[in-house]
Amino acid sequence: MKNKFTVEGMMCAACSAAVERAVGKLEGVESAQVNLLAKLLTVEYSENTVTPEDICAAVKKAGFSAVLQEEPKPAEVKLNMDEVPAALPKPEEKFTPVKVRLAVSVPLLVILMYITMGHMVGLPLPDFLHGVNNGVQFAFLQFLLTLPVVYVNRKFFFNGFRSLFHKAPNMDTLVAVGSGAALIYGAASIFMIGYGLGNGKIDIAEKYVSNLYFESASMILTLVTVGKFLEERSKSKTNSAVAGLIDLSPKKATVKRNGKEITVNAEEIVVGDTVIIRPGEKIPVDGIVTDGASSVDQSALTGESMPVEKSKGDSVMSASLNLEGSFTMKASKVGKDTTLAQIIRLVEDAGATKAPVARLADKIAGVFVPVVMSISLVTFIAWLAAGQTLEFALSCAICVLVISCPCALGLATPVAITVSAGRCASNGILIKSAEALEGLCKADTVILDKTGTVTTGRPAVTDIIATDMEEDELLMLAASLENKSEHLLAKAICEKYKGKLVKADSFTYVPGKGVSATIAGKKALGGNATLMAENGVDISAFSQQVSALSQQGKTVMYFAQDGKAIGIIAVADEIKPTSTEAVKTLIQSGKEVILLTGDNRSTAEVIGRQLGVTKVVAQVLPAQKAEQVEAEQKKGRKVIMVGDGINDSPALAKADIGIAVSAARTLLLTPPTLC
Repeated sequence: MKNKFTVEGMMCAACSAAVERAVGKLEGVESAQVNLLAKLLTVEYSENTVTPEDICAAVKKAGFSAVLQEEPKPAEVKLNMDEVPAALPKPEEKFTPVKVRLAVSVPLLVILMYITMGHMVGLPLPDFLHGVNNGVQFAFLQFLLTLPVVYVNRKFFFNGFRSLFHKAPNMDTLVAVGSGAALIYGAASIFMIGYGLGNGKIDIAEKYVSNLYFESASMILTLVTVGKFLEERSKSKTNSAVAGLIDLSPKKATVKRNGKEITVNAEEIVVGDTVIIRPGEKIPVDGIVTDGASSVDQSALTGESMPVEKSKGDSVMSASLNLEGSFTMKASKVGKDTTLAQIIRLVEDAGATKAPVARLADKIAGVFVPVVMSISLVTFIAWLAAGQTLEFALSCAICVLVISCPCALGLATPVAITVSAGRCASNGILIKSAEALEGLCKADTVILDKTGTVTTGRPAVTDIIATDMEEDELLMLAASLENKSEHLLAKAICEKYKGKLVKADSFTYVPGKGVSATIAGKKALGGNATLMAENGVDISAFSQQVSALSQQGKTVMYFAQDGKAIGIIAVADEIKPTSTEAVKTLIQSGKEVILLTGDNRSTAEVIGRQLGVTKVVAQVLPAQKAEQVEAEQKKGRKVIMVGDGINDSPALAKADIGIAVSAARTLLLTPPTLC
């Protein structure tokens, strides 16, 4: 059995390692994986041996809290962010928000560093802080500046010592012990300075004035908070991916119940409901068309660049956009069973898996904190045994904790990523993590989505063939005829023509076939061969041209006036100017390139030939794209997946490296744990 649990209280890789270790020790648990970013624990276990309650108890014993994510009943399914369990209080809500912590910590740290380190660079200090005689004021002012920093960042102490008491120390434990020891040592130093001055023992006062560690306590807390802020921002951007998927689904829908049309929330639709879809509306659930016909844009799900004609008996998918015509459908899949919900689940499941480098980091994190604390203790004992004073031994032990605090893991890495991402952003490349960069050099297979990745993603006019008139005249007539249509092919023609349109009267849309209107007193037709045949228009004169254009993967529209064919216009999703050179470069570098698309095979093969790609996989659904990636990985290959649409999300998440293309020069590089 496989279940997911929401875990609260995890702050770092050591926390996730502790949770995995605690759950993994339970008898009957086959595997336990934590997605720290999503605060998600995925457990495979034998339900005859262990129960969800046992798993939650093990997590609690490790110092965290967990709640089972139960599958909602069909009538209760809601495809929105309310699915996230709210039973557990979030630690962040009990403490000061990270931005406020930074707003308080940074200015106070700057003042504190000026007071403690300013004299090293020749900066002046007020007279009341000069000399050993003013040692108490000097130390006490530092103490007062440190206290607000400690208070606003108190979550490190709560979480750190709680983890320590549960025998699962984490990065917060290092921060808490290091900064706490520095603070306590500094407070004790104030008393020793006062004692020295009050008893004429200036040497004692001088010793403690020059060995205060208040700035260390503030510096540790502030720098790690900076790291937390960068981490939080990264998490926010990553989590927005699933939120973007959810936003594809419409919030409202019109259904027919008891003979009446009513508007309901999309999540209230049940299997068997009759749903009415009007032009421009998104389809809320999966279903079957029962009446009417229309053109549907389902590129967000399948990657098909051209709209798909739907009529009675055809299936339609949630989140598809109805372009023209109204139709009714019978809901067949709702809530978690819809195509969109399955894509979201695929993305989440792929994100829960870990790359080998992530597993290695978890192993290191699991022993890093205990080892550092042990070294600090050994340092303290060793200096005492060597005859040094308690203060000296303690200061050395604190130094070990300070330099071993998770700056490298919690701060240096995010800073490095931010800097490198900034440099790359100037060249149109966005990088989400260092794992993506690491994996690029190891990859040997590149899988390219077609629509919107190697092509422009939207239809454009490629050929105009006219009889008895100029091409511009045919284009003007076609644009005037199609101007009132919302069809993607019609929009391509209107975008091509930049001149003045002629008024079209009696405009009629014929679902799945084309349009008709009266222009300058003549009946004009524009559409497919079926529309022409129904109106008695002979199009045989264009058969050779149409055959050649179709072999090139182009869609042909016929135009007629007063019953006579006057020309054809071909439309296609064109290859981007940079795609051919990019594919050539990949092949020359030794990468195997595969073209993967939900579009029809003939179009895909034409695009493949133009790009120089020999392996083309067409007519695949989103889940099948992910399966294709997995198939290559099973061959021992390291796969880069390049895509642009929501339909590519599962494959992007499944690949060793996911590259999301949002423009001709814009890339988003993500590791397999992100999408």
